Amino acid sequence: MTEHAQAQASAEAVTAALHDVAALGGFFVLPVGGPDEGWHPLDRSSASGFTDLSAAVARRYRTGEPRIGVSIAHLGHAARLWSPALACVLLHGIVPDLTELQRADDGPALRLSRPAGWCAERLPDPALALNEQVMRHLRALEAGLRIKIAPRLLDGNAASALVGSAHVLLSARPELREPLTDLTTRLLSTGRLAGTGVITGPDLTFRRRSCCLYYRAPNSSKCGDCCLAGRDGPSA
Repeated sequence: MTEHAQAQASAEAVTAALHDVAALGGFFVLPVGGPDEGWHPLDRSSASGFTDLSAAVARRYRTGEPRIGVSIAHLGHAARLWSPALACVLLHGIVPDLTELQRADDGPALRLSRPAGWCAERLPDPALALNEQVMRHLRALEAGLRIKIAPRLLDGNAASALVGSAHVLLSARPELREPLTDLTTRLLSTGRLAGTGVITGPDLTFRRRSCCLYYRAPNSSKCGDCCLAGRDGPSA
């Protein structure tokens, strides 16, 4: 798009932003470049429905219900997408271009094959651009799933991962409270995230309107943001 072309950030600026937010650790780490061995295009994994990761999750949680593994793998993937992108926007004013994401052959880790992105202040709607960069990959994964999962459960996962990433960022950088809350609220009203849940407190506590199914795994419990938390509810 012409508007995006005019907002292009330099490769150096994108690399520096991603390197900086990686210091937050965990899901905020998104390396750029490096040897190709051990990595493959994320689109390939999405097209196969993340069957390897879903199976690994199901084994880890000792569940024979395949959709639990799929949902938890999807939730973790969403967090790996949202975390570095959200932090780059808030801390550096850059929306990273996630088109050329790659996934590790032996696990869920992601990296970018090359740095690219846009200056948020030059975009007509930075929140919409950020939403599209993340949700396009979640839509691709949904389309590739081999097991039927309710679309609104997956949307709820995306929202839960977003707010979880925002909560971690808020804890690390409390001075970002106002812009972070504004951006997160805006994202929660965008596209498929609309209606997935509500922020319930100033520290970005959240209550989603669906359940990720984690509680159905042996020896597990309901998540803090689950619609079933604090009460007995029907199976999701």
